[in-house]
Order: sequence, then C-alpha cells, then structure tokens
Amino acid sequence: MPKTKSNKQQKNKPEKKPKKPKEPKLKDQGQGNFFDALVLLLPSGLWLTLLLVLPTFVIFQLSLVPNIKPGMVVEPSGIDNYLTAFKDIYLRVILRSLLLAVGTTLSCLVLGFPVAYWIGQMLPKGWRNLILLAFILPLWTSSLLRSYAWISILRPTGLLNSVLGYLDLPPVQLLNQPAAVLIGMTYSYLPFMVLILYAAIEKLDLRVLEAAADLGAKPSIIFSKITIPQTMPGILAGCLIVFIGCLGDFVDPELLGGASSMTVARLIYNQFLGATQNWGFGSALSMLLIITVTIAIALLLKYGDKSATET
Repeated sequence: MPKTKSNKQQKNKPEKKPKKPKEPKLKDQGQGNFFDALVLLLPSGLWLTLLLVLPTFVIFQLSLVPNIKPGMVVEPSGIDNYLTAFKDIYLRVILRSLLLAVGTTLSCLVLGFPVAYWIGQMLPKGWRNLILLAFILPLWTSSLLRSYAWISILRPTGLLNSVLGYLDLPPVQLLNQPAAVLIGMTYSYLPFMVLILYAAIEKLDLRVLEAAADLGAKPSIIFSKITIPQTMPGILAGCLIVFIGCLGDFVDPELLGGASSMTVARLIYNQFLGATQNWGFGSALSMLLIITVTIAIALLLKYGDKSATET
C-alpha cells in the first residue's frame, strides 16, 4: 500500500504564498504620464500655435518694418514704429484709452458691488439663479446691437432728450463724446463684474458679520474691515477682467465716440484697414497692447480669486 502522510505532517507543511504582481517602475509610469499628457495637449497646442503664437510672431516682425504696406517685402530694420507710438499725438490716444478703461472699471465696480451683494446675501437662494440669468440676458445679444440701441437713446432726438424735454429740462449732447463711450462700455461689461463679485460675496461668512454687529461695530466699519478684505480677490479679478476687455474694445468707441474719442483699438484698425495703411505702425501698437494685456492677465492669475474667475 502506498504510504500516506499524516495530518500532522500536512499541517506543518508551509503553504506557498501567492506571488505578488510586479509593480511598474516609477520611470515607466512617468514616461506613460508624459506621453498621455502630450497626446491630450497636442490638439490644443497646435491650435494655439497656429492661431496665437505664429500670428503674434508675424505681428512682431511687421512692427520692426517702418511704413510697410500690403505687398511689400518684410525686412525688419529697427524700432522706429515703437518710437513713433510714443509721440505726443499717439500718447494722448493711449492715455485716453487707459482713462476710458479705468473709468469703465470703476463705474462697473461702483454699480456692480451693491447688485452683487444684494443677490449674494440678501436675496433668497431660490431666486438667485433666476436674477443672475435676467441680469446677463443682454450678453446674449450682439455688442453691435447694444451699441445701436444706445445710439437711439443718446442721439439729439433720442429717448433721453425726449424725456428731458417732457420734464422741461434742457437737452444734453452725449453722442459722439467720451461720455457716451463710457456709458456704452459700462453697460457692456457690468454683467461680468457682477458675476465675479457675486461669486466672491456669496462666500462671505455671515457669522463673522453678525458677531461684529453684536460687538457694537458700525455698518461702515463692518463693510470696510470685514466685507471688503474678504471679497478683495473677487474685486481685483473683476476689475482686471473689465479693464482688459475695455482696453481692446472697438465697437463702443467706434459707434458711440466719434472722432473725439479715438482709442488704441480704433487707431490700430485705421493702420490696417483705413486710409493710412501703415501695417508696421499698427503692428507696433498691437504689440504694445498685447504686452499691456499680458501684464494684466499675469496680475489676475497672481492676485485674482481663482474660484471667482472660474464662475
């Protein structure tokens, strides 16, 4: 008979442990993640290269050629176009553009903060999304249509002067003036300011405000010491976004401003599509505008409220 092992021997026999699967090397994981990221970023990278990087390089190259016109050979020769941009007549245009952008930003902040605070803190939560939707409805229409609507309101025989005449008040001349540009751009960019401020104000801790009120703090002190510091990232983000948009706005100054409200965007348009046809000088102005906007975006990324800008 064949010998059989006793139960005791079988129990004492060590069991074989299952082999663990080999873990991939960290180097292989890093290479895989790199190639996966490369595949994901390749379409957008090509898109940005073709439509942003290369055109910017072409504009920079043209900015180094003085008095170049369509069909001429591009031979970069210096920074004369940039020096021309700093002459008095063009410095006034640049200064006017900056003043209009700053004025519009401040107007949007002053008008938008109370609205955003009312929506974010005083309005019932069930109504907030509906009111926000109603507030951004003008953005669903073309900026061109909005500007023509303001023309019908601000022209000498428009709605505004009709109302003033009904009230026995003297008419006002706003169309084709910087004031009309300021009104039009404030109307266009106010929804952006409200949305960003709302995202910051909604996160306010009401318990801190109530505690300050219980300790006897005045409303002005609560607003300046608690509300403003807590919403400052949203304020900076909203101001920078509105400022960037206003600096390159073309439609409102062109339709509402007239000849007395020449801005950088209109000046660039005239160099490329107007009677002057000086592509080199227009490219230099474009590069200056690109540099200014890039600095503003860098400040936005560093000091802005990321959660507010994502909204």
